[in-house]
Amino acid sequence: MRMIGFGAAMVAGMLAAAPLHAKSFTWAFNADILTLDPHASNNTFTNAFANNIYEGLTRHNAKIEIEPALAERWEIVSPTLWRFHLRRGVVFHDGTPFTADDVVFSWARMNTQGALVRRTIGPVTEVRKVDSHTVEFVTSQPYPVLLSSLTHFFVMSKDWAEKNNATTSSNLSERQESPASRSANGTGPFRLRLREADTRTVLEANARWWDRPAHNLTEVTYQPIRSAATRTAALLSGAIDATVELPLQDMARVESDQRLQIVQGPELRTIYFGFDQYRDELLYSDIKGRNPFKDIRVRQAVYQAIDIEAIRRQVMRGQAWPAGMMASPFLTGAPQDLNQRLFPFDPEASRRLLAQAGYPDGFTVGLSCPNDRYVYDERICLATIAMLGRIGIRVQPQIEPLNVWSRRVNQHDVSMFMLGHAGLPLADAWYVLSEVIHTKSATTGGLNSGRYSNPKIDELTQAASRETDETKRRALMREAFEVERRDIGHVPLHQQPIVWASKRGIDLAQGPDNRLRLWLVRMP
Repeated sequence: MRMIGFGAAMVAGMLAAAPLHAKSFTWAFNADILTLDPHASNNTFTNAFANNIYEGLTRHNAKIEIEPALAERWEIVSPTLWRFHLRRGVVFHDGTPFTADDVVFSWARMNTQGALVRRTIGPVTEVRKVDSHTVEFVTSQPYPVLLSSLTHFFVMSKDWAEKNNATTSSNLSERQESPASRSANGTGPFRLRLREADTRTVLEANARWWDRPAHNLTEVTYQPIRSAATRTAALLSGAIDATVELPLQDMARVESDQRLQIVQGPELRTIYFGFDQYRDELLYSDIKGRNPFKDIRVRQAVYQAIDIEAIRRQVMRGQAWPAGMMASPFLTGAPQDLNQRLFPFDPEASRRLLAQAGYPDGFTVGLSCPNDRYVYDERICLATIAMLGRIGIRVQPQIEPLNVWSRRVNQHDVSMFMLGHAGLPLADAWYVLSEVIHTKSATTGGLNSGRYSNPKIDELTQAASRETDETKRRALMREAFEVERRDIGHVPLHQQPIVWASKRGIDLAQGPDNRLRLWLVRMP
């Protein structure tokens, strides 16, 4: 039996005491949360917001490190059995005590129709009560990233859900709501005071929270402001205290205002180009009966035709971190030594490679890109189109709004495409392998839009999914990333920036997962 855990004193010691004079805090983003139901969404922003109200057995801190939350400690009883010792003295916002019954109930609710969060829990097959403050998780196979998965195992009160007819999850895909869609009762650092969809959501500090808060907030107001210009104007006018999405073009205006500050750093999200490597004949191409992207020389030609430094300087305004692999170096288990560009920018080499592959005059290809999903996504694609044109690859732009672009890539209606992945919600490099690089199946390759497939990578990814020895697990992942890198399965571009802005003196505790943890925010 392997003991793993952290004492409450250690957690408390990591957090500073709140000052006597607490404050209200108003912030904005470009969209509203989809629901307050903690099990109904797999939307990154919605889940991050929910984590201020609801808690899992574990949590990620701002450094993307695992911390105890509703579980004080845990142990691996066997490769497929974990035992969790729950924190005592915790109460829900309505005063109901938190016990093992709530954990077992939440597991059952996560398995009702519409509970999209179930996808983040992995191969858990059973959650059972041992006593009032001990539960066991059973998995169908060894699952080394269970602790990361449990950051999204949001626990609801069994008593509250039964009293409020909320024992089953809302179903967003069918636009079905439950009473938990607009009301909430968690154990987290903030409790819901007011919910006005698409207008504002108001939270108040939970005075009975089990942890020692680092924040000094009494009230938090979230305002969805879809227009970037309006968000920036609201910050400049003082109408809001912070925005967690500042356009790069507005950075100079904010920096010139002595009342404001910018908080920025690299996001976990890696932006990359992918290829259709599945079809025998490429869509949107003048090459018939063949698929040029099945030839590694063509993929390398594309790689070396892209001037990543020019994109960083001229398109991203210097705010990007060139990537040498498909996983951010900030993700748990990412092999940081592989995060160097594999080939230099060399258009002449690209032209030679195309000629060797049988395309001396190049070819036509479609390039699917969003124009409202990633930082400067359209500009990156336009710059890339010009670069590929110089080596003879004639691009048909398919630059479309998020809803059209996402439908296209999800239906594999692409020949070449832009995508990004942050390794979330697990914040683990293995999740990139499983979701983006592994051969597409019912349970893997959910974002493998080009249907790239390499049996060696599949073998390594599956082995890593079961390896509980962390050193061995990282070695397996490193080999898998190296195989993909040498195979040029994709062309990684960069980690895009997180750019937040606020009134000067506010500590937002920004992390590379781009999540605002209100329990760490401090007002001056």
